[in-house]
Amino acid sequence: MANFSKPTAPRFSVDVYQNEFLPEGGRDVSAIVTVTSTGGGTGGHRLSDPAGAGAAGVVIMVDCSGSMDYPATKMRGAREATAAAVDTLRDGTSFAVVAGTHVAKEVYPGNGGLAVADARTRAEAKEALRRLSAGGGTAIGTWLRLADRLLSSSELTIRHGILLTDGRNEHETPEELRASLDACAGRFTCDARGVGTDWEVKEVTGIASALLGTADIVADPSALAADFTAMMEQAMGKGVADVALRLWTPVGVEIAFVKQVAPTVEDLTGRRTEAGPRAGDYPTGSWGDESRDYHVSVRVPRAAIGQEMLAARVSLIAPDPAGGDPRPLSQGLVRAVWTDDLAMSTSINPQVAHYTGQAELADVIQQGLDARKSGDHDGATAKLGRAVQLAAASGNADTAKLLSKVVDVVDAATGTVRLKAKVADADEMTLETRSTKTVRVKR
Repeated sequence: MANFSKPTAPRFSVDVYQNEFLPEGGRDVSAIVTVTSTGGGTGGHRLSDPAGAGAAGVVIMVDCSGSMDYPATKMRGAREATAAAVDTLRDGTSFAVVAGTHVAKEVYPGNGGLAVADARTRAEAKEALRRLSAGGGTAIGTWLRLADRLLSSSELTIRHGILLTDGRNEHETPEELRASLDACAGRFTCDARGVGTDWEVKEVTGIASALLGTADIVADPSALAADFTAMMEQAMGKGVADVALRLWTPVGVEIAFVKQVAPTVEDLTGRRTEAGPRAGDYPTGSWGDESRDYHVSVRVPRAAIGQEMLAARVSLIAPDPAGGDPRPLSQGLVRAVWTDDLAMSTSINPQVAHYTGQAELADVIQQGLDARKSGDHDGATAKLGRAVQLAAASGNADTAKLLSKVVDVVDAATGTVRLKAKVADADEMTLETRSTKTVRVKR
């Protein structure tokens, strides 16, 4: 393995894009907040440092239920993918491998804790993977709770899980899975992958959403190794964890919503935790070298023409390594100015307009697919037609391509489509799984 220099703390910047002008009596203020982190990613740095700064732990959870043997390529692909992920671990990273069935079992290192990655432990882990076999049921909540216990066994700055499943969570109730997700939320992040086409999209995307990770489909088991390698490389690039978006609002200002809108749509409104008078924190997870966009919408008190006010202050905060108060990383301001200039008050900020459309795109795809599954062909046609129209207007070529596997596009500009008579399960599941992925506005 290559030698990597000690990681440096990422630098954060916050940029606010909005039309701050309101007409007389206007109350609704929207802003797109772009958060950019630089200098803390994979560029020559080592995420995990034996001295403790930036120490990382990763637990890989592999579905070993009986269905993983049908076809046998799934189990073989899972073993190869996990081995590839282990090879991607950087020296000094703490890690473990869990076999998941109706119970969770630690495959490596097997002592109730984590191993520290080096040439020897990577080789031992890959040897242990060769003994993985399929058999049993599926209770994903037990896998997550074991991962949480393992990641809690060491002093770690970054705590991350990678979860692979091929089937539905049939051996525990939805309430049991939700309780496990609630227990693990904020304790570690987790990327989730479904292999094949026999798993439930809403279960896998729900896991990733609750644990602030990514979700995707790997329809062909032979593609798992490349996907696992890419996921692990992303995890190795994280330099700071538990970053929160702190929103402070003056007296009289109401918060309508807070959403992440790029690279995916994720509603954070209900995840607020109070952080002092008129302030609340919204979790954003771990960061490397990257940029994300958030849509903040607030409602301000009515004011007269010519008045202006601070509608909200948006800050990035991270935990203090010494255990003190959270430290501010950067901040931006959202303003409101009342004007009688009609052109100024009715102009829609391009960033706000773009991401409003992207959020609608994600919603109508889900609504259209749900209508299709329930036999409502007229509703499905209308919703998926609107999705085609939005994807074309916003330049979301990837989503447009996925939609074309489910509908025949007659006219993208007007959203005129016909439902395809036959759609491959993999194509429908890929569209549903990736429906929240957005394209960034061209600035």
